[in-house]
Amino acid sequence: MKMSDQYCTFFLDGLFFGVEVRMVQEVIRYQELTRVPLASRAISGLMNLRGQIVTAINLRQRLGLPERTGSKLPMNVVVRTDDGAASLLVDEIGDVQTVDADAFERIPDTLHGEVRTLIKGAYKLPDRLLLTLDITKAATPETEK
Repeated sequence: MKMSDQYCTFFLDGLFFGVEVRMVQEVIRYQELTRVPLASRAISGLMNLRGQIVTAINLRQRLGLPERTGSKLPMNVVVRTDDGAASLLVDEIGDVQTVDADAFERIPDTLHGEVRTLIKGAYKLPDRLLLTLDITKAATPETEK
């Protein structure tokens, strides 16, 4: 029997990312954020999600990608981590993608910089490459040096 995995997908700066569906709490539109003084630049702020305080991570900043341009607001992918819920701010939400577990490949050599350290690997899909994000690392911004 062939094993398969499911990923909640999203786009960031033209790249196609996925996080395991079992790690996702929900996907919601942009919410107002409260700034956190002296926090890492990757932390956009805190949001109140039905009484639960959730840290919003600017995933573009975290991955070392250019800042978002234009007036389109990011979307929230709320994930569950060992430290509680965190929101990943992304450009656009994709679909739930089912992939064959044995099609998993190591991190592509074409990825460089911070993004390379936060990716587990990739799946080659017919029309694009699905980069699998390491939620534990991505949702834990490094402290400023």
